[in-house]
Amino acid sequence: MKTVSISLSPNTEKDDVCLALKELFVKEKIKGKSINEFEKIFKESLGFEKVFSLNSGRSSLLIILKALEIEKNDEVIVQALTCNAVINPILKTGATPIYVDIDDTLNIDPTLIEEKITKRTKAIIIQHTFGMPAKIEEIKNICNKHNLYLIEDCAHSLLAKYKNDYCGKFGDVSFFSFGRDKIISSVYGGMIAVNNKNLYQQIENAYEKLDYPDKKWVKKQIRHPILMNLFILPLYNFFNLGKIILELSLRSETLSKAVCSLEYEGILPDYFPRRMPNSLAKMALNQFKKVERFNSHRREIAKYYKKELGGVFEINENAVYLKFPLIVNNSEYILKEFKKYNILLEDGWTKKVIVPPKTNLKKMNYTLGESKKAEEMSQKMLILPTHINISKEIAERIVYILKSLI
Repeated sequence: MKTVSISLSPNTEKDDVCLALKELFVKEKIKGKSINEFEKIFKESLGFEKVFSLNSGRSSLLIILKALEIEKNDEVIVQALTCNAVINPILKTGATPIYVDIDDTLNIDPTLIEEKITKRTKAIIIQHTFGMPAKIEEIKNICNKHNLYLIEDCAHSLLAKYKNDYCGKFGDVSFFSFGRDKIISSVYGGMIAVNNKNLYQQIENAYEKLDYPDKKWVKKQIRHPILMNLFILPLYNFFNLGKIILELSLRSETLSKAVCSLEYEGILPDYFPRRMPNSLAKMALNQFKKVERFNSHRREIAKYYKKELGGVFEINENAVYLKFPLIVNNSEYILKEFKKYNILLEDGWTKKVIVPPKTNLKKMNYTLGESKKAEEMSQKMLILPTHINISKEIAERIVYILKSLI
């Protein structure tokens, strides 16, 4: 059986691989019409007035923070249990991330926010963890009360809804990610969506100063779905050949890592921020045309997991279930056992309140003990895949194995 992965280019289908193969040989990798086409369909489908495509979610957030004139000595409230891709743009501006603990939905707990607000607080970032919408209304009321910017982190929640409108429509500004394991994937990619008309010009001014990434970097991303789906995953456990190809590809910089070593230490590499190049826009556009089917599939798989295993989230048609979290007491043991069945459930979203697990918490301005619920749940969390390549049969196999282990 082909290796099942939760994070190694999981959304990819045959047409995506074929498209990537074609893009390796086209001249218009950097600039081209696909950028405007993707922005147009994204804007019209979600009902935004202004959008700006970038080469990653962290690029998007950094431009937002710069446009909001967030700088040294300012504070930005974020939830514990997040990714260093959210924290590093804050650090890049010189501002300080201030952490608020989570509630049972793995989202920021609104009842704990106000005690963290100071005279230096400029914005609150709300993350819709794994596609489950946060308590947006409560948080928006807090922002209005204290005259703070509300930034929506929609990296996990493309087309998720809160009270019949899309996540990303409630904040002053929002950002999306099209990373390799997100709702849609162009390996790297991001989007800014602006709701506050007073911010249009500020965002555009910051965006206009950006260049595109170089062709070498773009080629690394194009190669990713090709190598993952034709070589690495099919051969992953064939005498470890797939693992070897992956390691050699990363070392030789044929492929790029999802998170580079600098980012674990609080430093953004110099290829952020950049605009979205044409080849990645073309790949994202191809995926966006399939997003309704992708999300419908995720809901069905999540419903099955919920029925068989319980879990943290309730199931509703508004969420998109990028991944399905469980809380267990023996997650390390379970991860090791699943590897024996050629199922890779390690996705980097466990073990620490700021992921991936190699992240240096001190560099993130995080002190152990300040978000006890997030710390506890991160240690006990097990993530199950819901993506389009998880068939009902694979989901049944995962449940069968898991029931024998917990």
